[in-house]
Amino acid sequence: VQLVESGGGLVQPGGSLRVSCATSGFTFSRTPMGWHRQAPGKEREYVASIGSSGGRTYYKDSVKGRFTISRDNAKNTVYLQMNSLKPEDTAVYYCKTQVGGYDYWGQGTQVTVSS
Repeated sequence: VQLVESGGGLVQPGGSLRVSCATSGFTFSRTPMGWHRQAPGKEREYVASIGSSGGRTYYKDSVKGRFTISRDNAKNTVYLQMNSLKPEDTAVYYCKTQVGGYDYWGQGTQVTVSS
């Protein structure tokens, strides 16, 4: 199982960014996916998740209405579109899945929201 995030960067408050997670090594189209984040000095926290078909999505309260999780099962990739970004969204963003009862994480991508 391999998860590789990309698309992070520096963005001004109010801006937008899309991060991606390319996957391999498992049957992506049958596997729910999630995004988590870890800010400096804080514990890693849940952000959003999506069912295997993409029909069901779930979000942390503080990102509802601003972030959108989606997936492309033909590309084995999950996305997190982030709009109206705030400085408190600054964190390393990780994608996560569970295969065979084990949790798998990517290496993370840094998102910094600052003017």
